[in-house]
Amino acid sequence: MKLKNLFFITAMTSLAACNSQMNSQLSMGIDPQNMDTTALPGTDFYEYACGGWMKAHPLTGEYSRYGSFDALHETCQTQLRELIEEVAAKQNEPGSLADKIAHMYNSAMDSTHLNKMGIEPIRKDLQRIAGCVNTQELFRLYTQLEGQGVGGLFGTYIDADIKNSKMNLLQIHQGGLVMGQRDYYLDNDSATQAIRTAYTKYMSDMFTRCGIAKDEDVADRVQSVIDMETRLARVSRSRTDLRDDEKNYNKMTYSMLQQDYPGINWDFYFGAMGAKDVREVSVGQPEVLHEVEAIWAETPLAVLKDYVSWQLINTAASYLDDDMRAASFDFYGRAMSGQKEDRPRWKRAVGATELALGEAIGQLYVEKHFPPAAKERMLQLVKNLQIALGERIDAQEWMSDSTKAVAHDKLNAFIVKIGYPDKWRDYSALEIGDNYWENYKATAQWATLDEIERKLNKPVDNTEWYMTPQTVNAYYNPTTNEICFPAGILQPPFFDMQADDAFNYGAIGVVIGHEMTHGFDDQGSKFDKDGNLRQWWTEEDTRRFEERTHVMRDFFNDIEVLPGLCANGQLTLGENMADHGGLQVAYQAFENATRDMPLEDKGGFTPAQRFFLAYAGVWAGNIRDEEIRKRTKSDPHALGRWRVNGALPHIDAWYDAFGITESDPLFVPKADRVSIW
Repeated sequence: MKLKNLFFITAMTSLAACNSQMNSQLSMGIDPQNMDTTALPGTDFYEYACGGWMKAHPLTGEYSRYGSFDALHETCQTQLRELIEEVAAKQNEPGSLADKIAHMYNSAMDSTHLNKMGIEPIRKDLQRIAGCVNTQELFRLYTQLEGQGVGGLFGTYIDADIKNSKMNLLQIHQGGLVMGQRDYYLDNDSATQAIRTAYTKYMSDMFTRCGIAKDEDVADRVQSVIDMETRLARVSRSRTDLRDDEKNYNKMTYSMLQQDYPGINWDFYFGAMGAKDVREVSVGQPEVLHEVEAIWAETPLAVLKDYVSWQLINTAASYLDDDMRAASFDFYGRAMSGQKEDRPRWKRAVGATELALGEAIGQLYVEKHFPPAAKERMLQLVKNLQIALGERIDAQEWMSDSTKAVAHDKLNAFIVKIGYPDKWRDYSALEIGDNYWENYKATAQWATLDEIERKLNKPVDNTEWYMTPQTVNAYYNPTTNEICFPAGILQPPFFDMQADDAFNYGAIGVVIGHEMTHGFDDQGSKFDKDGNLRQWWTEEDTRRFEERTHVMRDFFNDIEVLPGLCANGQLTLGENMADHGGLQVAYQAFENATRDMPLEDKGGFTPAQRFFLAYAGVWAGNIRDEEIRKRTKSDPHALGRWRVNGALPHIDAWYDAFGITESDPLFVPKADRVSIW
């Protein structure tokens, strides 16, 4: 499925306003050792707030980026490892959830067996691909492999119809690019060219290793596959274009799909996936699907076979022997992200087990690590933030009364999900054995069939969670108008029960405000309170709103993240707006909570200063140049440094808190600041 907005690196928490005596007994939450007070707040607030943390946490070979979020993720991974290994060490009832968890984890950890098997787990499928005598036979086989988790020329998922949000709709979207982004195939800067060279080597090595091609013809065969992918990349939409929901919505009946795209055997495709009664679909990117038709009709059978083989090999590489995993890591880890060493096997095994049985593990996780009281505190804090956002809406002079009224309706209709779902996923039909690659395929096929069973031609289930409870993240989903904060992120260092309101509103409070603001960002604002894509603003309000968003877009477009590489203000617009709104709303909620019982200064910092230091601390981290380049091309979130140095100069209260003046480099004249919420 496709989530519209993930906070990506968020946090969570806070108490409702404590009385002054309680707050005086709580810590300030800020560790001065995480700061670099030799830096000036108005010159580089990120360095000032986070410099000590960055020096104390240099990048290890395993990471291309490591920050506060990653530190919490490490904590969660250790917690999960303990839970899983405890289960895996037992003699469990055959077919039970515990037995499935144990088999999945143990199959991933059994390096002796994996290395003994080599590429044998995929050899039969490679032989089947090689034996196809025409494109129709190859298409049928490829479709079957897609249903088992192998990457396809396009993809499908079932989620809410964005113009009829109470009903699910089968949706078709672009795919087929093994490097993920069209930019890697089309850009000609030296860094991107180096990645393409590494990609060519990676595919060549894998083709040779798996017996697909011999030394004398491997170069030509690899280039033919890359040419095919590049052809698809030329018509694929950019990440920025994919943010336009209206343009990526093309609903039609099944008979219209067959008529408009006759080059694809849809009866067989959906039948192989287990979808026997498709009635309506939305084709997200029609030009891409037409190009798939043309590619399949015009490309020599031998090249198509190589492409399908490549998708199989690339998907399976991490589930086979150490040599295959190392080759995959050399490209995706080293070349694309700048990592120096792979994650240890236990982390990869935990991740694979989570992918297969996420909510089953989640049940174990919340029983041990999420006390019920935390859920109640979060509900109260969300309520405080909703009140503050309502006040911010009322205060906006650019918004008409009629639009304000509808905005309040949407705000009041938010569905709030905290900690874990009320009902758990049923894994009874999933069979897990001792073969790691076969377990991956079984999981992928089960997930496809489970989605079809639960969603195809059926109403949307608003109780469904799109993240597992142990996930260190948060999200807003516009079609259900919901905000979700899983248990995984509701713990230190982001949720500090021993810290006062200044810290907690600055950390988790901003996160909550961020997710709420997604309902009113450049995408979320186009969905009404029921989750339908429609215009509910007045035309004049829309014009004024867009004028203000352009200020933020242009501001980030001017930020140079690497020499010669600027941030993408349009791609990151929604997340930057949510950061801006989260700061404004959380600060107002903080002021509301402490107005009658002001907090005292602690550690030489005022309450307002501690609020902004807590916010900056959420984004503390180090990152390699390769990862900066990768994220700038593909990530709708700004880099951590600029979620601080780019966001705070548009917040008036930050200037007051730290005495920022026009002589400071981060100073932005008030007339040039973003003014939305």
